[in-house]
Amino acid sequence: MESAWPEGLIRDVPDFPTEGIIFKDITPLLDDGDALRWAADALADRFSGTPADRVVGVEARGFILGAAVAYRLGLGFVPFRKPGKLPYSTLSVDYQLEYGTASLEAHTDALSSGQRVLIVDDVLATGGTAAAAVELVNSGDAEVVGAGFLIELGFLGGRARLGNGCPVTSLFCYGGSDGPS
Repeated sequence: MESAWPEGLIRDVPDFPTEGIIFKDITPLLDDGDALRWAADALADRFSGTPADRVVGVEARGFILGAAVAYRLGLGFVPFRKPGKLPYSTLSVDYQLEYGTASLEAHTDALSSGQRVLIVDDVLATGGTAAAAVELVNSGDAEVVGAGFLIELGFLGGRARLGNGCPVTSLFCYGGSDGPS
């Protein structure tokens, strides 16, 4: 998109969550109804021809975008949460972030064997969270058919952690790429 809108609604916040990190804050974009609609529609459009059964949204901002994409595509939505947030029996995956470690959990019955899954999150950085989401999907014998992100920090190489078999799309890419894909 050549216009500064809606990308101009993404602000840089230096030294968050730790010193040396420049955080891409999407809350101004989410606060603008037209920009939020644009982002959800653009991600959904990228996957409109992909046969899928569910959309996984990764806590927390991935819930916002993932639920909107699932609604637009007429698919069910599955939340992947931080530990201790789900009330039923869970599967868990630990992973590395660019500034620490974390875990993701899903209900043991959230996905069925053979289901085709789209993963949606706000940012693809080092790929740790996205790779953990892929691992969690695969642990239930479901199949990841695509991953979509509002923002990709291309200079961190996270796309490579998802492997060549996982189609990845991002609406905005910062460094390390010729642009969004």
